Amino acid sequence: MLDVQFGQASDFGKVRTNNEDAMASFIPASRQQARSHGYLFAVADGVGGMDLGEVASSTAVAVLTDEFAKAQAGTMLISLLPRLIQHANAAVHDCTLDSEYRGKSMATTLVACALRYDQAIVSHVGDSRCYMVRNGKARQITQDHTLVNEQRKMGLISTEDIPNSDARHVLIRSLGPEMFVSPDTTALTLQAGDVLVLCTDGLHDEMHGETIAEIVSQKKTMDEVARELVAKAVEIDGGDNTTAQVIRIRSVEQVGMYRGRPYRLPS
Repeated sequence: MLDVQFGQASDFGKVRTNNEDAMASFIPASRQQARSHGYLFAVADGVGGMDLGEVASSTAVAVLTDEFAKAQAGTMLISLLPRLIQHANAAVHDCTLDSEYRGKSMATTLVACALRYDQAIVSHVGDSRCYMVRNGKARQITQDHTLVNEQRKMGLISTEDIPNSDARHVLIRSLGPEMFVSPDTTALTLQAGDVLVLCTDGLHDEMHGETIAEIVSQKKTMDEVARELVAKAVEIDGGDNTTAQVIRIRSVEQVGMYRGRPYRLPS
């Protein structure tokens, strides 16, 4: 049976007077729901410089988790999650058409992770990230949808130069500005002891994967770990809102798939 421990934390930082980050989760209410739907975790970062980043981020995670809960039992997560992110994008886009927000512009990043059996599906738009920590080592699962990351792929800038680039936060993909968006989606096979970290750039801008791995590998509760991650990032800089969700995998349920349906593997 898939069993997880979960914690989260968020901080305004030292400069901002409001928090444009948002986070949400869906926790199954029963063993049956854990198998039919699974778990969902999501972090969003309202784009600064636009009018209503906090509205965009909170709308995105609310739509995502609400529709995940309503999804048909047994729906394959790898097809469900990108579809729900598209729904979240449409909801943010439609906010600008409401009379309350007409004439305003808004956008947000979004990273989401759905878990069921021994699988994790990670889907994202923007530069909020997912890391997996296994055996004390962190691996970045998502790739930022930023101008500098595209320049890095083309060999125009080195990885070492990215932190000093004035364009490091220029997004090439986000939720809200367009009617349709294309999230990147990755499937992971989980092992007991794995830790997944979802975070905004207020955190990953300030610490390397090695530091993240060191903090989450401590024998503390997930809430304590999440608070320590956020506090460390704010201590280093604090110029941005900072948010983290931390999910520790205590046990998994290994299954095989036949014609899209799961079946238990012999023990």
